Amino acid sequence: MRFSSLSEFLDKGGNALTRAPVALIFVEDLVEVESTIRYHQLTGFKSIVVFAPDELDLPATLEQEVARVDFPVIDISDVQTAVNACNDAAPDVWMYYCYNAEYLFFPFCETRNVTELLTFHTEERRNAMLAYVVDLYADDLGRYPNAVSLDHAWIDRSGYYALGRPDPANRNHPKERQLDFFGGLRWRYEEHVARDRRKIDRVALFRTKKDLRLRADHTFTDEEYNTYACPWHNNLTAAIASFRTAKALKMNSGSTFDIPTFKWHNSVPFEWTSQQLLDLGLMEPGQWF
Repeated sequence: MRFSSLSEFLDKGGNALTRAPVALIFVEDLVEVESTIRYHQLTGFKSIVVFAPDELDLPATLEQEVARVDFPVIDISDVQTAVNACNDAAPDVWMYYCYNAEYLFFPFCETRNVTELLTFHTEERRNAMLAYVVDLYADDLGRYPNAVSLDHAWIDRSGYYALGRPDPANRNHPKERQLDFFGGLRWRYEEHVARDRRKIDRVALFRTKKDLRLRADHTFTDEEYNTYACPWHNNLTAAIASFRTAKALKMNSGSTFDIPTFKWHNSVPFEWTSQQLLDLGLMEPGQWF
């Protein structure tokens, strides 16, 4: 069903937010929108809400399977507005958000669905799950000028690191169980990326609750939501395989001519498997076996 605005969706389509888990997909451009939707359908989300500009043309059958909201996505503030409104409209529901040309991976996702993942995570008394946004890029930018190719996707196998997250309330000690993660194209081409956009961590899966707010750095106002583990052991984490940074670097006139290829000596073909991401240390199974 299609809604002409966010307010109309919240007024008339709120039932789409109660069939959890819910995926909120934000469409920044028209690249790989259909594959993003279908991938997350297969991942096991029971409801998918697509926030997209009017120019998006979806197959009729697919548009009937999702809730589509006419909602241009220009900046992170647009995502904040929509995520926070959905949070308020449907308390105590697991939600996930991503952009087009992004694909969620979690441990053993080939044989387990996202509902099973979140059921286990809930049993561990966790209300959010940290995800690492792992950059994908096409191997041949002459053939794929927007840097997007599902069949010829590559990934960095190294170059990822974490720093303690500063605590404004305590300059002598970082925030407990929180880290800022870096790597991928945002690290390799940092001169083209604003300082506040270089992190690759995102609290992408979260349980809605009263007064919770998404912040511009992809963290939430409840600090426990931003932790990578509980106090007593490591927890599950996920990864989002994303063409978003590669796309932006190649479509931006200020950077595109400096990048003839994204490949370097630490590039490897992306295998589209959770095992590859686990082997590279880009997500954590915790106690889930």
